[in-house]
Amino acid sequence: MITSLTVYAASSMQVSQLYFDAAQRMGRILADNNIRLVYGAGKVGLMGAIADAVLQNNGCVTGVIPQFMVEQGWCHQGLDELVVVDSMHERKARICELGDAMLALPGGLGTFEELLECLTWKQLGLHTKPVVILNTDGYYDDLLLCFRKMVSERFMRDLHQDMYRVVSSPDEVLPAIESCPQWDKSIIKHAQL
Repeated sequence: MITSLTVYAASSMQVSQLYFDAAQRMGRILADNNIRLVYGAGKVGLMGAIADAVLQNNGCVTGVIPQFMVEQGWCHQGLDELVVVDSMHERKARICELGDAMLALPGGLGTFEELLECLTWKQLGLHTKPVVILNTDGYYDDLLLCFRKMVSERFMRDLHQDMYRVVSSPDEVLPAIESCPQWDKSIIKHAQL
């Protein structure tokens, strides 16, 4: 069983309430299961929603944020632990390091970039942690279609689709993490086609 979960999520406040509802539900699940949330320390959007839900339900939250975002006032002020780093690159490496598994909630370019980098690192054997995509209301359908296109056009091997699991509700996330196949670092030999 994991003790911490890295979550990638949107900072936008303009998205549908159903995405906020899913983020809040995920936060309650983490708190109820004594799983620490590790995330990018934002105070708004789905980032803020999941952090607030964990904290309101007596859970623990670690945020990692670059100094320039702190200076912009984007940082959540009520976290159990705040790690301030020098760059976005350091932030991404640190939140990957601190989580026992990774979860992508719906998000924009930053969330996509974090998810894809996390999967790239796994493909290269730089980590072997479970990765789950929460496909709320089919948000990630087109990206998943693109992944299948990568396989069919031989830009990615079929076995690389085992790097992640896709679920449609927060209640499926922890079971999906538990059911992820153990990833072998030696898989790097398959990184090139």
